[in-house]
Amino acid sequence: MTPRALRRWLEPARLRSLRRRLVWQFLVLSALLVAGLFLTVGWVAERASRASQDAVLGAAVTAIAEGIRSVDEGLEMDLPYATFSMLGAMGDERIFYAVTVGGQVVTGYEGLPPPPDVPDGVAPVFWRADYQGAALRLASVARPMLIDQRLSQVTVSLGQTRQGQAAIARETALGATWVALAFLALALPVALLAAQAVLAPVQRLAEVVSARGPRDLSPVRHPAPRELAPLLRALNGLIARLRAALELAETFIFEAAHRIRTPLSLVRTEAELALSETTDPATRARLRRMVRAINESSRSASQILDHAMVMYRSDQFDAGPVDLSVLTGSVLRAIRPLAEMRDITIVARGLDSACPVVADERMLEIALRNILDNAVKYSDADGRITLDLAHQGREAVLTLADEGRGLQGDPSRLLDRFHRGANVGDVAGSGLGLTIVAEVAAAHRGRFRLTPRDTGGTCAVLSLPLA
Repeated sequence: MTPRALRRWLEPARLRSLRRRLVWQFLVLSALLVAGLFLTVGWVAERASRASQDAVLGAAVTAIAEGIRSVDEGLEMDLPYATFSMLGAMGDERIFYAVTVGGQVVTGYEGLPPPPDVPDGVAPVFWRADYQGAALRLASVARPMLIDQRLSQVTVSLGQTRQGQAAIARETALGATWVALAFLALALPVALLAAQAVLAPVQRLAEVVSARGPRDLSPVRHPAPRELAPLLRALNGLIARLRAALELAETFIFEAAHRIRTPLSLVRTEAELALSETTDPATRARLRRMVRAINESSRSASQILDHAMVMYRSDQFDAGPVDLSVLTGSVLRAIRPLAEMRDITIVARGLDSACPVVADERMLEIALRNILDNAVKYSDADGRITLDLAHQGREAVLTLADEGRGLQGDPSRLLDRFHRGANVGDVAGSGLGLTIVAEVAAAHRGRFRLTPRDTGGTCAVLSLPLA
């Protein structure tokens, strides 16, 4: 036995395969049934052969007893040929008999074992005994007869060996043994089929749970046998606790976003007011650095919270019908003031026609805001941003092209967390904006890619399946 097989056999029973345990239990039960069948058939065959022999012996000893007559000289007995012919028909057996009067053998074999009980009436008495090295089955009857003017008890005993009957019993048991062995040979495939049938509901339940995906936290309603009801209740209880924990996490994210953004906004407003009221150059320089640091902190905190929100909602995907053109127009109106502060022109095309998608509106809004914010942030002043929304096959394709500083290095690396281009060190950022967009696209079974423009700048393309 290999070490691996030995470890598998030595492992605790509770860790072993249920299928193997069921098969082994079925095989052990089958072996016990086979052994019981063999013993039962042997016992029944023995009783049947003994009963048949007793019937023949009883009829024979009764016939012999009826052939005894009382005469003046004593007793006269005719041994009927038919009786011994009937006994001989049972096989090549040896036959012994004895006729006794008052305990004395008057004819037959001396020393033939007497019956354990004195025969009473016409019913024969049967017993077993050994005689001349042979195991006999004997029968005995008694008749009262008048001998020499005196009433005496005449007992007739007849015995026969059992080699033939034992051989019949052995052959019967042997036939049962072959049948039992054939049954045992079929027990393994039957056990495998039985184990498969028993475990099939468990397998179907596992397939149903596996097919639900990570975002489905509704209770499992799959029909299952009564024995699996405790497992289903425990599973649904776990799902309910997980759903409650995720809802608590969502509440915490919203609360954290509110409590972080509000103080930072207040501090930035106060710093900007102080900057506008002071004329001291050194103080103004410090306040400008403070405002810049607050802006960077606020932006980083906002994007970290947005990223946490996207990861949470990816697991709790709540999709519904969304008009991408309407949502893009809404985000664009919120971004335009930032672009106008730097004299950046945003040209939008394709927003006047409906573009239905099935999406999580909150996640999609976060992704659009990050795409537009990146385009404005990395564009040159007095630059131009072109936004196109179009249908291409079964996809809605949003293309955003800017005239900014472009890409340096591998564009796919910019989608990694906290990774920024080598040419944007002077611009505040956390390296999470494009990561958020890529994760939102993946959650919607869409695609997001960046490509450099030949004329300078960057082209960002977000593709989503149409509804």
